[in-house]
Amino acid sequence: MGLVPPNFITEIVEKDLREGRYERIKTRFPPEPNGYLHIGHARSIVLNFGLARDFGGECYLRMDDTNPETEKEEYARAILEDVRWLGFEPDGIFYASDYFERMYECALLLIQEGKAYVDDLSEEEMSALRAEGKPSPYRERSVEENLDLFQRMARGEFPTGSRVLRAKIDPAHPNFKLRDPVLYRIVHAPHYHVGDRWVVYPLYDYAHPLEDFMEGITHSLCTLEFENNRAIYDWVIENVKGKCGFPLSPRPHQYEFARLDLSHTALSKRKLIRLVEGGYVSGWDDPRLPTLRALRRRGVRPEAIIEFVRRTGISRNEALIPMDLFEEVVRDDLNPVAPRVLGVIDPLEVVLTNYEGEEWIEAPYWPRDIPKEGSRPLPFSGRIYIERSDFSLNPPKGWKRFAPGQRVRLRHAYVIELEDVVEEGGEVRRLKARVVPGTLGANPEDGAKPKGVIHWVSAAHALPVEFRLYGRLFLTADPEEGGDFLKNLNPKALEVRRGFIEPSVAKDPRETRYQLERLGYFWQDPVDSRPEALVLNRIVPLKEGFKAG
Repeated sequence: MGLVPPNFITEIVEKDLREGRYERIKTRFPPEPNGYLHIGHARSIVLNFGLARDFGGECYLRMDDTNPETEKEEYARAILEDVRWLGFEPDGIFYASDYFERMYECALLLIQEGKAYVDDLSEEEMSALRAEGKPSPYRERSVEENLDLFQRMARGEFPTGSRVLRAKIDPAHPNFKLRDPVLYRIVHAPHYHVGDRWVVYPLYDYAHPLEDFMEGITHSLCTLEFENNRAIYDWVIENVKGKCGFPLSPRPHQYEFARLDLSHTALSKRKLIRLVEGGYVSGWDDPRLPTLRALRRRGVRPEAIIEFVRRTGISRNEALIPMDLFEEVVRDDLNPVAPRVLGVIDPLEVVLTNYEGEEWIEAPYWPRDIPKEGSRPLPFSGRIYIERSDFSLNPPKGWKRFAPGQRVRLRHAYVIELEDVVEEGGEVRRLKARVVPGTLGANPEDGAKPKGVIHWVSAAHALPVEFRLYGRLFLTADPEEGGDFLKNLNPKALEVRRGFIEPSVAKDPRETRYQLERLGYFWQDPVDSRPEALVLNRIVPLKEGFKAG
């Protein structure tokens, strides 16, 4: 099986190649550089680059930059960086704005052939007439007048928004998209890539098919919201093929697939902007967000994102994919690559009254079900930290952790039993316990086995850590539930705790992912973590009820 799982698009590609419709496939990933990519874009990236890889073709990265008011070089650079982070290298990097001259020439041709006209209506007036299926009063302007007006538009003689160029198709067409769609508008604004050269800018429905045709794209893959736009796509292609330097054939064809929609998060650009600009998150790389740079900072590996796209598949059926599945894929990806280490997020001090000095225990990194070797020396001393949640003064029935009269084993080390509880202000501040002799790697000689196994760190050796526990951004699967998505924000999507981790991590490469036993998967925050002040992000928690190996 290739990178892209079999689906209706792979069947189309196979048929087209088999029947000689195209000698070689060419796809493209065409984002608009007006924001940062998110996990929803990953489906299109994997599909377009994956098809090219699977079928021996080419895939281009194209900045669909036809709107000078919203696009930035910053976004274009970030898009290329994210695509490369996912493991794909474009066979060509193009900008729609580099094609403006040729697009303009094609527009002149359409005017000359009586297939486009300049309209002076306001946006509101035009929308009202289109809704009624009525023609614009400017629709029957002569070719000469339309050419003159459009050329003057291009020279900057008219203010922003005062005139547009429209295709002359059918003002009452059953497909609303074909009711004389707008091809060009006037915008007096500098463009990040081509500067002040242009004041007329093509709209997506006109530019996109021309870009595909110029680049020799064979399969133009879009999400389902562009299904009705395909009629304009075909109209543009059919009216320029064999002209403007285009061949009669082969020509590109558009196909639509369902976008990737994930629960408990926001993939809408409008919502993401409100979250960032409103200060609800710290920026576009805040690990609570679904942007690719946020997921990267959180510690999710690109391999997991690609596998998530593969598992969810490519189809024409819209569906909300549960966050549970994404988290499961991330755990499956990290399980065989993340060494197991000990850390304590909410520390409770335990003094071992009958233990003096220290010793170093050789502890394996990997559970038995992962065929890897490796271990590290783990320090043990008379003062340790355990997880506060692993102790109960009044344990419920079935409690398998530390409690009065209930022994536990310290992971990789000894069995201990409680002697005393030190309380202050009604809160447990410290425990006193004793090591059961002879229990390093063995059961107690008296036959009283421990109830469970808990994790710990040696207080004298552990490294202090700021743990950032990331959870789901929204409390509801659909952020819009109830009407205001901001009211559904999860106040516990980020919890910061101060704890400790075993000292072995100090020598590891910075990008190492760990499974903190019984706590989840973590790695160092690539922005804020420093050797003298460790910050660990929780990438994903362990599955509910899951016991680490």
